[in-house]
Amino acid sequence: MLSFLPWRPGASEPATPQLLAQLVGGDRSALEPLYRRESGPVYRYALALCGNTAWAADATQDAFLALVQRPEGVNLALGSLGAWLAGVARHSLLRRWHQSRHETGLDDVHPDGDGSELTSRPQAFEAMPDPALLMVRAQSTEQVWAALRRLPLPFGEAVVLVDLQDRSYEEAAAIAGVPLNTLRTRLHRGRQRLAALLQDHDR
Repeated sequence: MLSFLPWRPGASEPATPQLLAQLVGGDRSALEPLYRRESGPVYRYALALCGNTAWAADATQDAFLALVQRPEGVNLALGSLGAWLAGVARHSLLRRWHQSRHETGLDDVHPDGDGSELTSRPQAFEAMPDPALLMVRAQSTEQVWAALRRLPLPFGEAVVLVDLQDRSYEEAAAIAGVPLNTLRTRLHRGRQRLAALLQDHDR
């Protein structure tokens, strides 16, 4: 039975770079603290994408299996270990969707879109309170998650990564495998659609 409890750092526990170096050197004991540290966020991210606990657990396991098999592939200079694991979990889910011929919703936003309509004032866009975001944050957790699962995958993923997991725009874009401007576009539209769904629920 998998456990995805929130991780609390221990005073004497090695930092992630040290544990990763141990894993690269063949020390498999480093995997356990890394798993306790990162499995929860990766699982919750996968669950938000697919809405299926079994698929989310499998995707999380696939991510850590990939870590064991090729720990040298993780470059912490390019992003966090959590972002790398989330990216692997995402690819695992997409493969599964493809194999089972499920509709992913990826056609709702062109994957190569540059989001140019939001780039004239990107700093102001990120700094200003988004009315849709304020409304989403005012709702109960259960309502938000229920509405999230009704969004097309690209929009829901952007909201989960930035608003629910507090990842930076850059890290979220890296996980989703899209340019930064595309991530901004998806996040903006995702917040708007989510707020609309929540408004409908309250009527």
